[in-house]
Amino acid sequence: MTTYRVAMVGACPYPVPQGSQVLLRATAGILRDRGHDVHLVVYAHGIGEDGSGLPIHRGPAIPGVRRTAAGPSPAKPILDAALAATLRRVVREQRIEIVHVHNYEALLVALAARTRPIVYHAHNAMADELPHFFTHQRLAGRFGAWLDGTFPRRADHVIAPHGVLASYLLGCGCLPGKVSVIAPSTDAREFEVARIEDAPPPVLYAGNLDAYQNLGLLTDAMAILRRSVPDARLIVATAAACALPEAEAVATPDFAALKRVLGSDAVCACPRTSWSGYPMKLLNAMAAGLACVACRGAGYPITHEHDGLLVDDNDAAAFAEALARLMDDAPLRRRLGANARATVEGRHDPDAIAAAIEDVYARVRIGRGT
Repeated sequence: MTTYRVAMVGACPYPVPQGSQVLLRATAGILRDRGHDVHLVVYAHGIGEDGSGLPIHRGPAIPGVRRTAAGPSPAKPILDAALAATLRRVVREQRIEIVHVHNYEALLVALAARTRPIVYHAHNAMADELPHFFTHQRLAGRFGAWLDGTFPRRADHVIAPHGVLASYLLGCGCLPGKVSVIAPSTDAREFEVARIEDAPPPVLYAGNLDAYQNLGLLTDAMAILRRSVPDARLIVATAAACALPEAEAVATPDFAALKRVLGSDAVCACPRTSWSGYPMKLLNAMAAGLACVACRGAGYPITHEHDGLLVDDNDAAAFAEALARLMDDAPLRRRLGANARATVEGRHDPDAIAAAIEDVYARVRIGRGT
């Protein structure tokens, strides 16, 4: 097997227990485990310790900049310009053969650094996600669509986590032979199987609190649920300060804390409807053998009634009904949870995902004549 020297780039704080950083670390880890020389290139700051053992090259620290939430900020252009210089140095000093960039800003960093070849690992479409961070959503959506039509096609290859995003990017000008669909990797062996009890469990949301997570739907669904189940509990496990009404906050500053939360019986809720991303929180919960309720627009890992429940986007009554159904039916939670873990083991197996990425690397190197 051919091995490669890879710069795995994330224009983001690291480590942070959010989906993009989890996918970044997982991708780097599975390639490292197969013998590749993988170097992380990330911002100077993060939350806690990494613990992966991967070599980390950080951009220079900027005094006063410690923000870890997703989305635009005044410091971003400075951080990204500094990271481009760091990437150029890493490529030169480590004799990097593949620049594998995660999410949009890392693509811009790599293009600014004039590094090649670039494998762009798409986490979202900007036309879909950018409006969540601005008041003038229509204008933000148009700008996002321009970004989608301008930059992804400049990469040597694009990896999309699902076919919907791949089709969108093809429509934005990416060439068919340069787009691959590769699902995120999740190692189910890292998660203890949750013990499902007979008593009704709490509802659990485990993830960040950014606007695109659509947490208003979960709040509305819980209000409806509590009309028939007044003592229904909502646990929010996050690294951020929780501000959801009538929710019990549990701090999860790192992956170990998240795994502890997922080790207890719960009905996991994913109210997100943003169509372009791939909720890693669902894969984590499914790997732990927990039953989940998700919206159809973003519930890509779930097959309805087989390994979870799907409801129509933004239907608070249907979401509440699905939560109540799982809370009241322990055998159903056990069946869906067992199937969910099997889904992760089968469709998101680290070795299979790494092999697919290696095939992309080989095609990119052949395409560039190296």
